[in-house]
Amino acid sequence: MPTAAQLHYFAHGVDNYDHAPVLLIHGSGGHHLYWPPQLRRLRDHRIYAMDLPGHGRSDGIGRDLVEDYVGDLTAFMDAVGLNSAIWIGHSLGGAIALHAALHNPHRVLGLGMVASGARLRVDAELLGLISREAAFGSALKLIGDRSFSASVDSRLKQLAIQRMGEMRSAVLLGDFVACNAFDESSHLGQIRVPTLIVCGADDRMIPPRASEALHSAIPHSELVVLPDAGHMLMLERPEQTAAVLARFINSVKYRPGVS
Repeated sequence: MPTAAQLHYFAHGVDNYDHAPVLLIHGSGGHHLYWPPQLRRLRDHRIYAMDLPGHGRSDGIGRDLVEDYVGDLTAFMDAVGLNSAIWIGHSLGGAIALHAALHNPHRVLGLGMVASGARLRVDAELLGLISREAAFGSALKLIGDRSFSASVDSRLKQLAIQRMGEMRSAVLLGDFVACNAFDESSHLGQIRVPTLIVCGADDRMIPPRASEALHSAIPHSELVVLPDAGHMLMLERPEQTAAVLARFINSVKYRPGVS
């Protein structure tokens, strides 16, 4: 995997300059592989899926503020020569994309919020477990139990949590602290870029009502709810998620060499 601005990243179709570049931003405790191949390799699209600092193959330490992750990604864009891009984020990644759309709008062509919200409070039980290194295993189990629908293949769930368990507990804690402090709910009416909101009907980490609130507050946004899917909908329903995101990406206006 190549590196830019100290972030390891996966790239697909990056020489296809007729199409808008897309950033796929993973959520808390994740890395680029949480975006399955159906999304990382969207046909005829320019895709960048990076590991945030301290995640996956990226060195450094994780952040505990959403805006610091935004800074990492704008530095990444500068390093790979992107003036602007479509930002699509899952959970914490959605908060990062939303913050960028509000505070760095010239860098954002379109906004994709996947299983995310404008306010990401973390309940005391989960935050308490994550904050104690000795309880890291219990925290991972609770996250796994809340992140998938009842119909999920147990092997998929096990693999996702195993991958999360490979990271340092302090990085996961920083991610959840960043989520807990995040609140842009009073600024959603300021968003002017095309916006897609996608969630799973069975999400217990960030319930669908958070996506519905986004849709109600963001002008001209689109909401898609996938049935029989939980918080990790892109892993549970990769084909459906890829189809929804591809349609959205194709709808975003892009002028090569200008945008």
